[in-house]
Amino acid sequence: MKKHTESSLELALKPAKRPIELSVRLAWYLLRNKLRGRKRFPLVTMLEPLEMCNLACVGCGRIREYKPVLDKMMPVDVALKAVAESGAPIVSIAGGEPTIHPQIDRIINRLVEQRYFVYCCTNALLLERQLAKIPPSKYFCWVVHMDGMEEKHDESVARKGVFKKAVAGIELALSRGYRVCTNTTVFRNSDVADLREMFQFVAELGVEGSMISPGYDFQDAPDQDLFLTRQEAKSIFKELLDPAKTKGARFYNNPLYLNFLRGEREYQCAAWSNPTYTVMGWRKPCYPLADEHVQDVEELYDPQLWEEQYGVGRDPRCANCMMHCGFESATIFQAISTPKDWVTLIKSGAAHKGGITGA
Repeated sequence: MKKHTESSLELALKPAKRPIELSVRLAWYLLRNKLRGRKRFPLVTMLEPLEMCNLACVGCGRIREYKPVLDKMMPVDVALKAVAESGAPIVSIAGGEPTIHPQIDRIINRLVEQRYFVYCCTNALLLERQLAKIPPSKYFCWVVHMDGMEEKHDESVARKGVFKKAVAGIELALSRGYRVCTNTTVFRNSDVADLREMFQFVAELGVEGSMISPGYDFQDAPDQDLFLTRQEAKSIFKELLDPAKTKGARFYNNPLYLNFLRGEREYQCAAWSNPTYTVMGWRKPCYPLADEHVQDVEELYDPQLWEEQYGVGRDPRCANCMMHCGFESATIFQAISTPKDWVTLIKSGAAHKGGITGA
């Protein structure tokens, strides 16, 4: 009896993996919308139930952009209604720091009950207190922010000790059976060797994968010199993602997007596929840009926005953007109509390892 109990405990504590159900449901969702003739529709709902944060990262413009409403908390029913209105099968909860929200556990648990695939971005400072309120589930994944090993990460978030806290949070969550990913933003001052070490380090911890993206040059971020131009991004990612030097790392992004970051492919932005709902409403037009906030998500799919106003070559603010919220989904939409690209995703294992990142 004792042996059986120990075996069951060992099984329960094995690292959780990305469920195949996510890939199956996403593929069916894509096909269903394609058959309906919809040209633009959401893949991931970006939900920001608050903009308050317990850090002031140098590359983030959110807490400065939303300074007048930092004390505002989105009610649970409003958050659930926004997700339902969007209709996307995946929900990425960001902010701000979501774990500060006094009812974040109710929001997450309700979404999980409704079988949305939920990713919650966090710096992990308050992660431990949420583990008692949010049970592990194949439908739920913590996404812990990691911008390098200890010195570089603490420099990025402008506070010492955050790296150690994040690592402790990852280890604790994994030990309790949660799915865990990391999310890394690459800036001009990022150290390639340091990032490679970090990707291998978190893979050895047992995370599901590392999400990566260049930072967007938010106009409210305090240090504008951090942000990469498009050519600089291609150069640094070509070096960072050299297959010969990334052994042991596990990237959550799909291979087409990684090729795009290396400069081997070109795509037009599809940021409309990641509608972002905040305490002020839907950001219009997209996650990086908010020229206004609107209450009807359908406004974000207006053809005029994406065929005339926004995107690379249309708005100068889009010129250097290569963020996964706009371009990883673009790789998926193009792959639907390009058999060779779809085969690339299948062969690479993207169907069960990665594909659409949740942050």
